[in-house]
Amino acid sequence: MKSLINRLLGKTSLPYEEAKRLASHQDMAVRQELASREDVMPEILYFLAEDPSPEVRREIANNKSSPPHADLLLVGDSDQNVRSSLAEKIALLAPGLSPDEQDKLQRMTYEALEALARDQVVRVRQILSETLKDFTDVSPEVIRRLARDAEIVVSGPVLEYSPVLTDEDLLEIIREDTVTGKLNAIATRANLQEPVSDAIVDTDDKEAITLLLANESAQIREETLDFLVDKAPDVEQWHEPLVQRPGLPAKAATRLAKFVADNLIEYLSERQDFDQATIATVRQEVARRLEENGDGGEDESDTDKLLKKLQQLHSSDALDEKTIAEALEAGKHPWVKAALSVRSGLPLNIVEKITSTQSSKGTVAMVWKAGLSMDFGVTVQQRLVHIPFKDIMHSRGGDFPMADEEMEWQLEFFSDMS
Repeated sequence: MKSLINRLLGKTSLPYEEAKRLASHQDMAVRQELASREDVMPEILYFLAEDPSPEVRREIANNKSSPPHADLLLVGDSDQNVRSSLAEKIALLAPGLSPDEQDKLQRMTYEALEALARDQVVRVRQILSETLKDFTDVSPEVIRRLARDAEIVVSGPVLEYSPVLTDEDLLEIIREDTVTGKLNAIATRANLQEPVSDAIVDTDDKEAITLLLANESAQIREETLDFLVDKAPDVEQWHEPLVQRPGLPAKAATRLAKFVADNLIEYLSERQDFDQATIATVRQEVARRLEENGDGGEDESDTDKLLKKLQQLHSSDALDEKTIAEALEAGKHPWVKAALSVRSGLPLNIVEKITSTQSSKGTVAMVWKAGLSMDFGVTVQQRLVHIPFKDIMHSRGGDFPMADEEMEWQLEFFSDMS
C-alpha cells in the first residue's frame, strides 16, 4: 500500500484504467491522493466529487483541474470544510465571470460562485468576501449580495475595500441597512466621496462619524464640517480627528479652539497649514482660555445664580442676540439655554425638553418667543439642538415659517409634556 501511495505522490502519469480503478480503492488515503492530482481525467475527478469521505471531496474542491460540474456538485456538499475549500478556489476564478456567461463551463463556475455567496455557513461567505474585496472585475451582483450580508465579517471587507461598489450602492445600504458595523466599514473606505460622507453624517452614528473624520482620504464638504463642529462640544470623541483633519477650514479651527482640550488646542496652534491670521486667532484663544482658567472662570453649575445673573442682563437690555450668539459660538450651551429661558419666559425645563427632543418646530417657536430673529433660529437649530440638515426649518424671506398661533401651540404642547 505504501508503495502505491508513493507512486501516486511521484506524480508519474497514470493510465486512465488504473486511475479509474484507484478511484474506487478501499483505502481513503489512496483516493485522497488521487483526488489531489491535476493530471487525472475530468470524469475521474467528477466521480471522486461524490466520494463518501469528506477528505477526498475536499481535495476535489481544492483541485484547480476539477471540472466545473464537479465544483457545482460540491456547492451543496454536507461538509462545510469542503465548501470552504471550494470557496477559496472559486473566488480566485471569479474575476471576469458574469451572470450572462454564454460558455457552459464558465456559466457553471458562476453558478457555483453565486451559490457559495448564499451559503448558510458564515465562514464560507466570509472566505469569498475576503478574497474578492480587492478585485475590480467581479460580478457586481455577487459583491452587492456580500455587502448586504447580515454578518459584518462577511459584509465588512467588501464594504471597506471593494472598488466594484458604486456610490449609489453605498448610499442605498446606508439608507436601508441597519446591521451594526456596516457604517464603520463604509466610513473607512479610501477616497470616499462627499455624498456618501454626508449620508454617514445624517445617520448621527457617532462612532462612524469619528472614523469618517479620521479617514484622511474621505471628501467632506466644508458645510458638513461646520455642522459637525457645531455638535462637537457635546461629542468629545470627535475633537481629536477634527483638530487633525487635513484641509480644516480656518473658521472651523477658530471655533474648535474655544472648547477642545488643552493638548488639542496646542496642536491646532502649531499646525502649519493655516494662514497667519488664523494662527493668530487660535493663539489668542489659547491665551484667553489660560487667563480664564487662571481666574477660576465663571461658575455656571449653580443654575439659580446663572438665571438671576441673566435676568439682570436682560433687564438692562444686555442679553441681546449678539451676546447669545457669541456664547453659542463658544460652545456655552447651558448658558445659551438659560438665556433663552430668561428671554422667552419659558421655564428652563421646557427649554431643555425642546432641545433634547430635537424638535425643529419647538425650537423655532422658542426663538420666536425669546424675541430673536429667524436667522438666529436656524443657527440655534444647527448648533444647539443639532437637528439634521434635512429637518432644519428656514426663514421665509426673513420671517418665521409658522404662524404665531402655531408657534404658541408648539410651546403649549411642550409645557403640557412636563
